[in-house]
Amino acid sequence: MKNIKLILGLFSAMFILNSCEIDGLNSDTSYINTASSTNSNKIFDISTDNSGTVKITPVGEGASKFLVAYGHGTGINASALVLPGQSTTHKYPEGSYTVTITTYDVAGKETVNTYPLKVTYTAPTELKVTPELSGYKINLGLSSKNAMGGFLVYFGDKTNEVGTPVAGTANSSGEVTATVSHTYATSGNFTVKVVALSGGAAQATTSQVVKVFDPFTLPITYDNEFQNYSLGGVFGGVDAAIVDNPFSGGLNTSAKVWKFTKGAGAESWAGTWTPMSSPNSVPINIDKGTKFKMLVYATEAGKALHFQLEQPSTGGGNRAVDVNIPVANQWVELTFDFASLNIPAGTTFGQYVFQYNLAEKGTGEIIYIDNISQSN
Repeated sequence: MKNIKLILGLFSAMFILNSCEIDGLNSDTSYINTASSTNSNKIFDISTDNSGTVKITPVGEGASKFLVAYGHGTGINASALVLPGQSTTHKYPEGSYTVTITTYDVAGKETVNTYPLKVTYTAPTELKVTPELSGYKINLGLSSKNAMGGFLVYFGDKTNEVGTPVAGTANSSGEVTATVSHTYATSGNFTVKVVALSGGAAQATTSQVVKVFDPFTLPITYDNEFQNYSLGGVFGGVDAAIVDNPFSGGLNTSAKVWKFTKGAGAESWAGTWTPMSSPNSVPINIDKGTKFKMLVYATEAGKALHFQLEQPSTGGGNRAVDVNIPVANQWVELTFDFASLNIPAGTTFGQYVFQYNLAEKGTGEIIYIDNISQSN
């Protein structure tokens, strides 16, 4: 009797299992084959910094992986395997491409979709050019946002000039910087043009005229466009400027002269200094002559003009000579003779200084100086 009950119980349990579908154990797997990525959303995120970087994020329901063929590049750089929820990036030159994405679902089914991609670079912005002159040599500092293709520089001293390519370095904010140097054969006014390159067709251009000076040296006439008369400075309360010749005639009919003003209250020792030992000037060599001549115009006679040579290359210190203004209200030639000051042969001086009426403070005196020369 017990054996009959045991057989009936086992039979009942088998009947119950065969008559019910338990979730997860259903043998019908047809639902798997419906998973695909045909409903993919937007997948491209194109950078705006002209780097050409495109982030590609495949999207698809039920996908187990994606194979992204970039439509650009070769070998292992032409495609990437991407898992769901992840992305891949690729750098494109400017142009149009077809990206192919193969989606693999959990059942092993493949679905292939193609997507058109257009990469367009924008024109660089905030282009800046900073020139710095040292004699005939110019150093240019270049900067621009999104100039990922670098720069083309035209220095303006050649006919049918081919631009000089200059690579740049980009920082995290997209600013590209670079430096480039060039040496001109002569002085002159040169139009420097700089083209900032996006890496594609778009570009930005700027240009400016750069004046290249001859080395500053004696004789000094104040009429040479390519002499940099702005070198040096003033001290003690005087002013100095290049002006039109207000008293053209007599010994001096030149267009421009140098105006020296010892303003009221200026220190007795006030004056001007002019460097002659920089990359833009030539030191005064005493071997070329111990006499320095110049034309001077003053509104009063009797006060002395002090001319001093400084920064000697040999011992003995600075040397100076004073000459009184002999005549008022006309151009006169003054000679400053250093022959008796025992300056060793070969001595050069890196600076000269003018001072006027060292005996007293300024009262508003004005004198004009022109045609400074050196001779024996």
